[in-house]
Amino acid sequence: MPATTKKLRCAVYTRKSTDEGLDKEFNTLDAQREACEAYVASQRAEGWVLVRDRYDDGGFSGGTLERPALKRLLADIEAGLIDVIVVYKIDRLSRSLMDFAKLVETFEAHRVTFVSVTQSFNTTTSMGRLTLNILLSFAQFEREVIGERIRDKVTASKARGMWMGGKVPLGYDVRDRKLVVNEAEAARVQRVFELFVETGSGVETVRRLQAEGVTAKSGRPLDKGDVYKFLKLRTYVGEVEHKGRVFPGEHQAIVPRDLWDRAHAILQVSPRSRGGQNRQHAPALLQGLIYGVDGRALSPTHCVRRGRLYRYYVAQRVLKGDADGDDGIVRRVSAAEIETAVVGQVRALLREPEVVAGTWMAARASAPEISEREVFDALHRLEPLWDELFPAEQARIVRTLVERVVVGPAGADIRLRIEGLAGLVRDLAQETTDALRAAA
Repeated sequence: MPATTKKLRCAVYTRKSTDEGLDKEFNTLDAQREACEAYVASQRAEGWVLVRDRYDDGGFSGGTLERPALKRLLADIEAGLIDVIVVYKIDRLSRSLMDFAKLVETFEAHRVTFVSVTQSFNTTTSMGRLTLNILLSFAQFEREVIGERIRDKVTASKARGMWMGGKVPLGYDVRDRKLVVNEAEAARVQRVFELFVETGSGVETVRRLQAEGVTAKSGRPLDKGDVYKFLKLRTYVGEVEHKGRVFPGEHQAIVPRDLWDRAHAILQVSPRSRGGQNRQHAPALLQGLIYGVDGRALSPTHCVRRGRLYRYYVAQRVLKGDADGDDGIVRRVSAAEIETAVVGQVRALLREPEVVAGTWMAARASAPEISEREVFDALHRLEPLWDELFPAEQARIVRTLVERVVVGPAGADIRLRIEGLAGLVRDLAQETTDALRAAA
């Protein structure tokens, strides 16, 4: 080599879009590199020498610059360690015209030459850049055509009801690239739909699911996001959805069509409207339990003023038009006020030692193994849980715990149903036991 020949440091860059076949002893990256090294060797008289570092990106698309080896290459260019970049074809470096323009700008800024061993051009001339842009346009066109083919294949496959991969939903396993029902998990999915149809509330559904120990595929407790995702996943009704279109699936449905339709009829109503309807249509908390001092029941009623709903419990004589006289009878009481007062007293009584002791003795009649500590824990767990309960569930518990509420001028007299409290404690203790067993 003449002494005056300038040494040009050459870096070979190789790329393959997928990682298929890269585990072979001689793969496509090796083939690209061998051709490039041979070209560099042929230019030895011009001062070309190969740098030691390898810049190989296996399994990375040419449609992005987010590639580890390419980033190392650019960093070495900016550090002034490379004079010539050698590739097998220009689309190995990039398939995007815009990205390649950025790369060429970087090359020119650091006086780096770009060479393709199968496509002869020189980026230092205007004709060479024109040739490069033409070739890049075809490379980008090829990438877009390949993308369209893949999308068309996915669309055609989904139209045939095929599962095209992704995260396997709860209720299914994958065998031979097909979804097959996992019976144990399918029961959990059906329970989600049943509870949502029963309660009409995502929050209440989650509370009930967590109380029953229903979990996701990973074993974690289900949350509200999981519930709504399940409710909208057409896979469960034996269908495949793609770009707004629905096709019959190859897999077996988990959720019956009528249950799916009932759940989606509820979903058509906004959560705020559902909550309002549930509160409005929930049974009056003290209906059939509240009486006046004359022994006659007070009846629930309501009126609407300026768009607001007001609820009351009204004495029978008021309903019959006989509201005269001052005989100590409470004729009308605000439902919100009396219900809040009753619930407050019930929650306070749950903390009283004598109530705990009485409940324990009553519970032992049908559950001799239950301890006083278990009764204490169950009652204390119920008290803070109250605000999270759905109105219908609150009404059920009140009817279980309260025997009678008598309203008079001096206030309200509440009589608890100890045997009902004992039954509720047994249920709560059993739930705790089941949850501990499930966790173990």
